Amino acid sequence: MASEEMMLTDVSEVKVFETGNALPILAGHFVHDIYTAAVAPLLPVLIQRLTLSLTAAGSLNAIMQLPALLNPFIGYLADRVSVRYFVIFAPAITATLICSIGFAPNYLSLAILLFAVGVSTAIFHAPAPAMVARVSGNRVGLGMSLFMASGEMGFTIGPLLAVWAVTQWTLDGFWRLMFLGWATSLILFWRLRKVSARPEKTGSLRAMIPAVSGLFVPIIFFNLFRNPMIEGLTTYLPTYISGQGKSLWLAGSSLSMVELAGVFGALIIGMLSDRMGRKRLLFIASIIASFLMMLFLSVEGWIEILVLMALGFTSFSTMPILLAIVQDQFPNNRAVANGLYMMVIFLLRPLGTLFIGTLGDHLGLERAYWVAAFLSLLTLPAIFAIPEKR
Repeated sequence: MASEEMMLTDVSEVKVFETGNALPILAGHFVHDIYTAAVAPLLPVLIQRLTLSLTAAGSLNAIMQLPALLNPFIGYLADRVSVRYFVIFAPAITATLICSIGFAPNYLSLAILLFAVGVSTAIFHAPAPAMVARVSGNRVGLGMSLFMASGEMGFTIGPLLAVWAVTQWTLDGFWRLMFLGWATSLILFWRLRKVSARPEKTGSLRAMIPAVSGLFVPIIFFNLFRNPMIEGLTTYLPTYISGQGKSLWLAGSSLSMVELAGVFGALIIGMLSDRMGRKRLLFIASIIASFLMMLFLSVEGWIEILVLMALGFTSFSTMPILLAIVQDQFPNNRAVANGLYMMVIFLLRPLGTLFIGTLGDHLGLERAYWVAAFLSLLTLPAIFAIPEKR
């Protein structure tokens, strides 16, 4: 009876971290991102199956990210009506769509399917961080750290699970993997169906405008100069390692090591930001990551592996801090603010990938990485421009 009353309580009133309400959302994020991470490792199979060019295959990722434009509108809706069912059913919808790619007969049908995946991803990622922030009480940094870490774990395991499933059942049998998403949505329905997802007070959008420009302009500049290094690592690191004459196994495992180190970075640095201050840790993590990137390009052997893991730890720790800053600034419009932030992230990410790819084609990946490392130092003025917590 007491637990039922707790579930009926508006989570915006909670002042302590509510583990029982946070864990289902974090688990949903983990499972959801397992499926979205499955697309990249399956591209070689899709290229061969549908006779796609590299350009056409690469455009599929951009098509899947295009619905990020909907994030602010979904966030606006989430701040006014309880959209907990978006969070509850998104893992099942995304799982069904991703696991149906084996039935796509041509490029157009596959593109439509992945566009729908992007919509499902948007309806999960716009309200979910806001829900986690509300059940985090006064420990928003901890909540955002756990949220980002759960997603990073999904991206670590997703490619391995996808390759295993296609190896076992071929792409025609990939649909069997969708049941994990369905089971997750059933659990989320059981745990979250009575949990309110609305803020106690909804702020005026007109009153948000000055604060939005004051916060998001430096955030845009931060990501603009930061993304070439981050996207260069996550997209081209195996190519760079294999280009050094290293084994294919080492090249493939290097990305998993970076992602795994990023999980711990997101957890530890985000939690510390609750005590030590968001901007201070954002500055420290950013400057250390930039110099670690330069060090990575200058060393060899086992030291290179250690530096790479330290680089993953610091590089991926900045995102939960930025998420927490956004939540701090807009306590009564958390979902719409988070939607704006997610839109910025998803739209700027391909620019960083394209920049490093183009630079790598002309100068080589090593020089492109050096440029990215120096560019990332330009994020420091943007950090100083971020407003203090309101």
